[in-house]
Amino acid sequence: MDIRRLWRTLRLYISKDRNVYLRKAHIFANFGEHSTMSARKIPLYPELIWIGNNVRLAANVTMVPHDMIHAMLNHRISQDKEEASHFREYIGCIRLEDNIFVGANSTILANVCIGSNTIIGAGTLVNKDLDGGYVYAGVPAKKICTFDEFVQKRSCQLCYPQCYKREGDSIGNEFAQWLWNDFFQSRNK
Repeated sequence: MDIRRLWRTLRLYISKDRNVYLRKAHIFANFGEHSTMSARKIPLYPELIWIGNNVRLAANVTMVPHDMIHAMLNHRISQDKEEASHFREYIGCIRLEDNIFVGANSTILANVCIGSNTIIGAGTLVNKDLDGGYVYAGVPAKKICTFDEFVQKRSCQLCYPQCYKREGDSIGNEFAQWLWNDFFQSRNK
């Protein structure tokens, strides 16, 4: 890791508001309004990553605008010692349009564009362009349903009482107890 990337990662780690820092420091090609990134590490070649407005990147989302295969190919052991390899690093852009959620532990590879109004489930591998307006999950990413179908389904789910709120990084004991009660009640039908 070069000193500039190390410094940016350190600043990201200690920043009061990581997302404000990412916007002001112009680390990415674009980091849109109301976008958030939970990771505390700057990816390699961040200038090749474009993040639109209202993009939410959950914990451990990895964006990889390159690969290392060229290094192995250029140094491979072959029968013909005279064979010279001159493979170059594969480098490409990553573009996330507006209104996107990327679930925890997902990976987005080089030369991928994700369209607006898209939800990507946890642990998904995105290795090709994804049309906007859908929910995707899996390895590799596959369409699960439309964005609108997901919104409709989510609006019908049980909501917790408005008196319960998140308090910083905690939900509080009373809220936790309510959620545990609801969890067990739903299983004792």
